[in-house]
Amino acid sequence: AAEESPVSSEPESTDLDDEVADIPLVAPASGADVPSPMADLPSGAAFGSLVHAVLETADPFADDLAAELAEQVRRHSARWPVTVTAEELAAALVPMHDTELGPLAPGVTLRQIGLADRLRELDFEFPMAGGDTAAAAFARLSDVGALLTEHLSADDPLAAYAGRLSAGALGRQPLRGYLSGSVDAVLRIRDGSVTKYVVVDYKTNWLGIADAPLTAADYGRERMVEAMLHSDYPLQALLYSVVLHRYLSWRLPGYDPQHHLGGVMYLFVRGMCGALTPVQDGHPAGVFSWNPPPALTIALSGLLDA
Repeated sequence: AAEESPVSSEPESTDLDDEVADIPLVAPASGADVPSPMADLPSGAAFGSLVHAVLETADPFADDLAAELAEQVRRHSARWPVTVTAEELAAALVPMHDTELGPLAPGVTLRQIGLADRLRELDFEFPMAGGDTAAAAFARLSDVGALLTEHLSADDPLAAYAGRLSAGALGRQPLRGYLSGSVDAVLRIRDGSVTKYVVVDYKTNWLGIADAPLTAADYGRERMVEAMLHSDYPLQALLYSVVLHRYLSWRLPGYDPQHHLGGVMYLFVRGMCGALTPVQDGHPAGVFSWNPPPALTIALSGLLDA
């Protein structure tokens, strides 16, 4: 039988792979039909890579944010050319910087979080079950599913993902070898005397319905949950949480997972429409917030070391 492939957090590709296929969502669009600022922009891996690069290097504190974004688009377009002008893409990216980030960063927008409070493109590599050495026994993704079942409440938006990891070919996949990848950003969120660290992943997925105009309603929470489950983003989010947990345990004096781990935000940038972004039950369109229990992150870190 063919040897099972080791798990990886990112595809081994120069371009990002957010939009190579349609995601068949069934949840209805919900909320106000505020037009997406990126409705008429192209899709594809090159476009996603360009947006990620711009968001990595642009300074949100620039006096003229649109000009700063346009300059970064021109800088990175040589590597990832797209059929849109720098000014058009920059104008479409400004509203996401003025969209509130929801319950994990109440009242805060990306424009308010400077580069000093962002750890950008956190590269990581660590061994699982002894790295490249032979291991008599190793964990599988079904063990991760068991951890989710143990630690997530029944009403957690991603609780159903435990079943996907617990059975079938995915569940049998071994956790061995080396895990490598890159976290888009870690944001330091200060609220009075409390400081939390939040994992952020930018997604340029098109979640629209057929040929209908793309709006914020296409990025309501139910549709984003479906997109997360369909693309195995919960596993990615958990692995990134482990990376942050290990990083902070090494680098932050007095680190306490209960106080410092601030959860994960997946920013579906096409649904972030600035101050007009509709909010349902405290969750802005385009901003998927998930706060897995710190005990789950710690347990998964231990499992990967087993």
